[in-house]
Amino acid sequence: MRNTGLVLLVSLLAGCQSGNEFADLQAFMDEQRARPKGQIQPLPKFTAYEAFTYSAAGLRSPFQPPVAIAVDDTLAPPESTIRPDPNRVKQYLESFDVASFSMVGSMSNEAGMWALLRGSDGVHRVKVGDYLGRNHGRIVSIDENEIKLVEIVPSGKDVWVERPRTIELREG
Repeated sequence: MRNTGLVLLVSLLAGCQSGNEFADLQAFMDEQRARPKGQIQPLPKFTAYEAFTYSAAGLRSPFQPPVAIAVDDTLAPPESTIRPDPNRVKQYLESFDVASFSMVGSMSNEAGMWALLRGSDGVHRVKVGDYLGRNHGRIVSIDENEIKLVEIVPSGKDVWVERPRTIELREG
C-alpha cells in the first residue's frame, strides 16, 4: 500500500510538470507587455448650468389672440377709469392662466350659484365676484353651462381695457 501511494504521488508530480504546450501563449503575453502603453483622453470640459428665470409671467400669453384695438394717433388717449386695484389681496386662482381651467359642473342653493373649475392642481369652487387668472379676471355671472368673466388687460402705456371671457362647461 505504501508503494501504491508513492507511485501515485510520483505520477501526480510528473503530470504537473510544465512543458512547452503553453509556449505560444507565453510569447503572446510577452509581446503584449512589450507594446507601448496607450493614453486615455481627458474628459471634455462642460459649461456650467445657468439658471433661467422667466420674467414675463404677468404679460399676455403668446398662445392667446391679442385684443384688437383701433388706435387713432391724431387724438390724445382717452382718460380711462379702468385699472386693476393694486391694493386688492390676490386670490389663489389668480396665479394660474384662465386657459388652464375648464368648467366641470355647477351647484346652486339658497346662497347662490357656484361653479366647479378643474385646474392643474385639482377642482375649485368659485362664485360670482371671485377673481381668476393672471389678467385680473373677475367672475360676473355663472349659469349651468358657462362662466362669464371680465379681465382687465393693458392696451398701451397706462391704458387698460376690459376683455370679456367665457369658460364653457366641458362635456364628459
